[in-house]
Amino acid sequence: MATAYRCPQDGTLAATTSLTWCCPVCRGPWDLDFESAGPLRPDALPGRVNSLWRYEEVLPLSSPTTTLGEGRTPLVPLTDTVSAKLDFLMPTLSFKDRGAVMLSELARRLSPARVVADSSGNAGTAVAAYCARAGLPCTVYVPEGTSPKKTEQIRAHGARLEIVAGDREATALAARTAADAPGTFYASHVFNPYFLHGTKTYVYELWEDLGGRLPDAIAVPVGNGTLLLGAALAVAELREQGLIDTRPALIAVQAEAVSPLAEAFRAGADDLLDSRARALSTTLAEGIAIPRPPRARAILAAVRESGGTFLTVTEDQIRAAQLDLAARGFYVETTGVACWAAVGGWTDRSVVVPLCGAGLKTGLAA
Repeated sequence: MATAYRCPQDGTLAATTSLTWCCPVCRGPWDLDFESAGPLRPDALPGRVNSLWRYEEVLPLSSPTTTLGEGRTPLVPLTDTVSAKLDFLMPTLSFKDRGAVMLSELARRLSPARVVADSSGNAGTAVAAYCARAGLPCTVYVPEGTSPKKTEQIRAHGARLEIVAGDREATALAARTAADAPGTFYASHVFNPYFLHGTKTYVYELWEDLGGRLPDAIAVPVGNGTLLLGAALAVAELREQGLIDTRPALIAVQAEAVSPLAEAFRAGADDLLDSRARALSTTLAEGIAIPRPPRARAILAAVRESGGTFLTVTEDQIRAAQLDLAARGFYVETTGVACWAAVGGWTDRSVVVPLCGAGLKTGLAA
């Protein structure tokens, strides 16, 4: 089966060699019809490249030229039951490198006239860096109020920066308008499923580091849900390959101030509720302040199917968690501490949290 884009809503197909960034029928995000070269053989991993590309059998791209050595971040115990994966040690200091390298490698092969991306900061810095590596012209749209350290990083990589008046949603709309121009590759971490096939390597690394098993639960911060959906994808693949017997519960963490998915989950809904007031709220966890994530249905389904749940954290809990992690030696940005704030006190089962962005990205919470 050839790799192809497929719309999960209406089944529309498109070639991955096209620059069609969304389903032309419903304008929704793509999934990827992809047949791996696997199965992954654990005995083949020793001696391979020490990056996420070591799992080449299960990735939709191979032999990259845009790699910066991303992946294979340390797994460190914080308590007897809670461990942290240090994804802030990626080349651009966030987990978004896992997906950005996939998008940039795909774009390099398609040779578009330009690349555009939108972001609250981390995805934009990652796409900017990998486009620089690939020699691709890049424009990144960010909302006003984005951390100056993140915008500085985007500019440093040579990308053009477009600051949009308004919130994260207004920024996405501006980028999508630009993405419709001919010759444009939209490096969207939300709409392009290659990004999810990058983030799924987070769980493959957990599986390898834990000796061929996974923890009882995996907690992830959720805004657009790219890490959670990548995790769900990896868990499904590992089960299909017979490499795990049971799947971990997916614990989705949102800031209480902007928690549309948690609201829908608690209401038993399959999609977002009508919560326009939430779009006006702000949170220290800027990376997950997404009022209407396009993949909401898939996120809610993935959490339910795993036996997981949604948890929310307050702004005071975010502040306290950032200081607590710093006291333990980890300086993490405000979005990246949300999971520690939510499950750091768990003692009844094993759980892994991602420390997914460096503290230098935002500084200490006021």
